[in-house]
Amino acid sequence: MMDGVELDERLVDLETKSAYQEHLIQALNEVIIEQQQQLDALLKDMLGLKTYLRDMNAQESTDVVDAPPPHY
Repeated sequence: MMDGVELDERLVDLETKSAYQEHLIQALNEVIIEQQQQLDALLKDMLGLKTYLRDMNAQESTDVVDAPPPHY
């Protein structure tokens, strides 16, 4: 059987662990939020580059058709 002192020590230990876990969960949540913001920015950049490349390819195709042959 446990006496009151042992029970108090276990309760303090559990409360300490709970507080530590709450802090850790909050810190991990902040990291996840930051990583999601980075992913969103990278996705935006990637879509912009895809659009840029598509436009450049379309422009090159038009330029090649309209350009005179090199021997002229």
